[in-house]
Amino acid sequence: MRENIVFNKSIAFSIRVIHLYRFLCNNQQEFVLSKQVLRSGTGIGANLAEAECAISKSDFLSKIYIAYKECSETLYWLRLLYETEYITKKQYDSLQRDCNEIVKILSATTKTTEKNIKSESDIKKITKRLESNEKHAQ
Repeated sequence: MRENIVFNKSIAFSIRVIHLYRFLCNNQQEFVLSKQVLRSGTGIGANLAEAECAISKSDFLSKIYIAYKECSETLYWLRLLYETEYITKKQYDSLQRDCNEIVKILSATTKTTEKNIKSESDIKKITKRLESNEKHAQ
């Protein structure tokens, strides 16, 4: 897999989430919310890894959207953990900041990819039209 910023950030974030999971289970005796944040927080990078092997730009975009949704879900679980006092404001703010940074990158990626897909689709339509016009002209 080639190096890319969002994937590297997702790995670093996943490691933080794994440490959070251990802390919540071992120190807070919290097992339900911690499992949810573990699943969604590590799912971001897993979907980015799948995006790297996408078979088309549409497949790539789909995986990026799923990673984006996992970020959104992770933010939800983090907020619940903070609001129920399982994590401190400092922990929450730090994790939220990292997750939001990934969200911003993924949002920009989806916009760029959608634009590229639309451009390619438009080019294919124009090419087909030109080919059709050439056949009719002969």
